[in-house]
Amino acid sequence: MASRSELIDIARNAKTIEWLKAELIGGVSALFKSMLKNHEEAITDSLANIVVACYLLGKRMGISFSRLDIKIENKVKANISKGHEIEQWYGDFSALSNYLHGKLM
Repeated sequence: MASRSELIDIARNAKTIEWLKAELIGGVSALFKSMLKNHEEAITDSLANIVVACYLLGKRMGISFSRLDIKIENKVKANISKGHEIEQWYGDFSALSNYLHGKLM
């Protein structure tokens, strides 16, 4: 049987996960509103909040930051390999791959 402190930790983790999910939804809402106003600083802030919330949500779900970084890098490489339209049109996935490689290495 779980101790009282273990039950509190489980409840706190569940509450944190729900809070982070709400943060993601709020972040997307803030992003869309900022895009309507074409306010670059607010757009950047919203995007940063979404990324941070994703990392923290992953951590709460047992996924390390480095594992998430690796998964992101693999997704980027896969989109380059399959010739994603954004890659073909703009080279954005290659640019992101180069950025991540420089950041992670």
